[in-house]
Amino acid sequence: MFSPFERLVAMRYLRSKKAEGFVSVIAGFSFAGIMLGVATLIIVMSVMNGFREELFSRILGLNGHMSVYSQQGPLYDYDYLKTKLSTIDGIADITPTIENQALISAGGMSSGILVRGITWQDFANRPILRDSITAGALEDFTGNTLAIGSVLAEKMRLKPGDKITLTSPQVKSTPFGSMPRQRSYTVSVVFDVGMYEYNSGFVFMPMDAAQTFFQMEGAVKALEIFLKNPAHLNEVRKAVTLSVEGQAGVYDWRDMNQSFFNALQVERNVMFLILTLIILVAAFNIISSMIMLVKDKGQDIAILRTMGATRASMMKIFMLTGASIGILGTLVGASLGIVFALNIEKIREGLQALSGTELFSAEIYFLSKLPAIIDWNEVFVVIAMAFFLSILATIYPAWRAAHLDPVEALRYE
Repeated sequence: MFSPFERLVAMRYLRSKKAEGFVSVIAGFSFAGIMLGVATLIIVMSVMNGFREELFSRILGLNGHMSVYSQQGPLYDYDYLKTKLSTIDGIADITPTIENQALISAGGMSSGILVRGITWQDFANRPILRDSITAGALEDFTGNTLAIGSVLAEKMRLKPGDKITLTSPQVKSTPFGSMPRQRSYTVSVVFDVGMYEYNSGFVFMPMDAAQTFFQMEGAVKALEIFLKNPAHLNEVRKAVTLSVEGQAGVYDWRDMNQSFFNALQVERNVMFLILTLIILVAAFNIISSMIMLVKDKGQDIAILRTMGATRASMMKIFMLTGASIGILGTLVGASLGIVFALNIEKIREGLQALSGTELFSAEIYFLSKLPAIIDWNEVFVVIAMAFFLSILATIYPAWRAAHLDPVEALRYE
């Protein structure tokens, strides 16, 4: 595509001389702009992918893809309904749950929490809970015990074996009037699922204890359904709705979290557009530097033309000169972005240690670690886009160089 002569001249034009210092400075800024634009775009898109994936996996890992609930109060005969739904193709697991608000008190401190009743088997079968235990033993999650989040345990200075008091919003009648229901429990497990909201506000209780505490003997609040493939959610939901035949209501994770994930998607798209402008500005810098280079090399172009160089050769020379800046900047930026994204948590910890400030607050960003997942298809799109803009930016300056009149360029020489 490029002859040795064209490559030789293009590479000579890339090397700066004192007389061309300003042109070289602009070319350097173009290189830096494309490098930083590509790197920033890859890093930000990877972090956005990581946020979405981490939030999605934790929310669905704890709450299930779909729930079946009674529209008239507690759900009785849930074992029969669970057996019936288990025959539907695409369902991986069904978990009976009880969920209600309560007040936890210990050591003079109190906090509002969400109590979720779950059986020991279901707790053990859910990887996000089983693998997140930081203190205590799973075998101790029986009887009048609780599993609490690490943030809640730290805030209330609790550890396995400590006693706490739960207060239910339900009241009971006594000779002194209506009183809130209270009961003492023992902390058996402390977990850390990597999400601040769950670590600070969720408490898991064995199913038998939850049924007693919330006065739901023989009943549950809902059946949580986990799917083998979340992509088949619509088909499985239709089958579940037909199976319950009006005995219960059905809702899936989209009914409660769709707006949240839509907001993440919109933010991700907007960030992509905004950061693409950095690459676009760098491409305009390439145009500026190439136009100045063409003007500075007018006499050289005229001499090469009179020696037999064709217009096509001149166009190729200046396209290769400008595109080399963009392509090299893209490759360096892509490498920098990928390395940064792969080590972003270590980099965050290092910057946090140097600055002495908290750069990623779990309380604000929901997650306890800064996630980054590289989508190689997106990386390819970013690189291809940067290549395209870099080559596109050279067309007009190269066209001007190719159509420069040698007579006009050498008139006063």
